[in-house]
Amino acid sequence: MNAIRTGLWSAVAVVAMSSTAMALDTFRVGILGGENEADRLRNNQCLIDLLPEAIGVNNVQLFPAADYDGVIQGLLGGTLDYAELGASGYAAVYLQDPEAVDPILTTEQVDGATGYHSIMLARSDSGIESLDDMKGKHLGYADPDSTSGFLVPSVALPKELGMPVDEYFSETSFNGGHENNVLAVLDGKIDGGVTWSSGVGEYLDGYTSGNIRKMVDKGLLDMEDVKEIWRSPLIPNGPIVVRADLDEDVRAKFKDFMLSLPETNPDCFSAIQGGTYNGFVEVDHSFYETIVDARKAKIGG
Repeated sequence: MNAIRTGLWSAVAVVAMSSTAMALDTFRVGILGGENEADRLRNNQCLIDLLPEAIGVNNVQLFPAADYDGVIQGLLGGTLDYAELGASGYAAVYLQDPEAVDPILTTEQVDGATGYHSIMLARSDSGIESLDDMKGKHLGYADPDSTSGFLVPSVALPKELGMPVDEYFSETSFNGGHENNVLAVLDGKIDGGVTWSSGVGEYLDGYTSGNIRKMVDKGLLDMEDVKEIWRSPLIPNGPIVVRADLDEDVRAKFKDFMLSLPETNPDCFSAIQGGTYNGFVEVDHSFYETIVDARKAKIGG
């Protein structure tokens, strides 16, 4: 019977089969933190329903990590077969073990771009209209392993501001993922917070995809309550990665399944991606070399 593993992330460590046997019997899916667990499990339920027949395995298990590092460690430890990462999360895996995973696909935005943006939001009633108004204010980050929620802002903002982040803002903090970071803005706990978005489409809809769109769709965010005050340069869309030593037949069938998913089951595709995209395109490590270099320079791994 297909199963969802909903316990603590440490449950991943109890997997006791060899990697080859496990790949043929049970396909293990890592899900990044940053959104409440019930929503993540519900959005990925279709993988449990569809993947066994599509890729020839008996079971699919979902492992919703508490944070980004949970999935990173699962991939490094060989206890996950597939995950969708941010570019910085992939860089974290690669810098610790270049042979652990292979990036195979990424999403393509509706405008044909294969990138997205870090976007800084502030409350509409805060009086903060631009990045200039954030001087001396409290900036919130999402997660230390997030590309748009930490790495890119921490690299791009000093260049734009002409000074270190810690000198410009009165305080910075991590707030437990993208959803919580935006909620911290709405609750007045921080003055501005960075999150991720396609930056394409209608602002009041939360754009076409990304955390902002997810929160709008769930009724957690009204775009009239926030103002976009900063946008990063385009960031490479995060990769779908598979365990490097995954059974070749399973890998090929999984890749074909994902590439065809926007047409064969658009509802499942939209659910797992959180918005509207053209579909998937193939990538390899070279697509992420600039992010790997940036992470290495910033935090060493």
